Amino acid sequence: MPGDWFSDSFRNEYLKQQTSMGRFNLAIFGKTGVGKSTLVNAIFGEEIARTGIGEPVTKGSHLYRGTADNLGVIDTQGLEVGRDDKQLMKELNEVVKTSRKLPITEQIHVAWYCVRGMDRRFEASEADFIKRLDDLGIPVVLVMTQVPLREGHFHPDAIELARQISAMELPIVGGRPYLTNARADEFAGTPAHGLQELLDATFRVAPEAVRGALVAAQQIDSKRKQVEAQKHVVIAAGAAAAAAASPIPFSDAAMLVPIQLGMMARIAQIYKIKFERAALLAVASTTAATQAGRATFTGLLKMVPGVGTAAGGVISAGVASTYTFAMGQAWAAVCQRVAAGRYTSVNGAIDNKAIQDLFMAEFANKVKVRRSADGRPVDQPTPTDTQHQGMP
Repeated sequence: MPGDWFSDSFRNEYLKQQTSMGRFNLAIFGKTGVGKSTLVNAIFGEEIARTGIGEPVTKGSHLYRGTADNLGVIDTQGLEVGRDDKQLMKELNEVVKTSRKLPITEQIHVAWYCVRGMDRRFEASEADFIKRLDDLGIPVVLVMTQVPLREGHFHPDAIELARQISAMELPIVGGRPYLTNARADEFAGTPAHGLQELLDATFRVAPEAVRGALVAAQQIDSKRKQVEAQKHVVIAAGAAAAAAASPIPFSDAAMLVPIQLGMMARIAQIYKIKFERAALLAVASTTAATQAGRATFTGLLKMVPGVGTAAGGVISAGVASTYTFAMGQAWAAVCQRVAAGRYTSVNGAIDNKAIQDLFMAEFANKVKVRRSADGRPVDQPTPTDTQHQGMP
């Protein structure tokens, strides 16, 4: 692990960003055997399955919430739709009523109601349950699971069931079921399908305040993760520029460190990289292990045109922004590739040299892109930079 200063500082920022991101809470309902756990694992990973059913949402409740980082999955134990509707709705009413007095991260944000695609029937009790969920203000996505697909065509029985459900005009997202198969079946020739469409529907109705948590929790849409990471790179670059609105001495570059650590911590969580691994990746990327404390980040500053080599040089808003932007882009590239399983050995060890080479190459490239965006040569400081360095 890195030294005490880096480890403690990064941990503090990591926990702060985790709290800021919050938690997306998904309630999932359906009869036994519809494949709820398989569906959740396909989109969000295995964490929820490993942690078990979790804790009761309220005392004595049959509703349990398993949590993993920025995701909460609420399921039932001992109650089933069509058999225990009265008791289940009583408990749901209590949970919704209680949670609305709490922060949004404690509320139920979206419900998936699951129906097995080949069951060929959808009962009146299920339709009534969905209407009652809607009455509670919970958006409902109706998911048909385990739907066979061959050569681009769904099984006719699944299509017919979907047609019947759509004709009921239930208060469901999109007004129709989403046909899915969470796990490929090579023997039957059925691929996994429909997961991205289901995730898109969930995003459409998830509250804005928890969409960042949903982006981090899901594992099938890399594009959304990239966009979210870029958003926080831009935010951090803006914060760095504001911090250096009045140019700061090069020796005071440490004031930018919390901004960059917070950015790195947020991006690591977007890519579901645990603290211990994220800290090791940060060490490998920025050579924190070989430089003392805050010198880790000031060393990278010297690669930014406009900083100058004089000990008395200063950092302008433009330099601070460029530096932070390039650092964020490079770090996002590292996290993206590691999350995809690259640069680690079969036993999970990090290839430090490959990580550092990637980071430094991306950093240098993004500095050039950022500083040449206004049409100036990349080695020519902007007027803002030269104005405060005594340069002509």
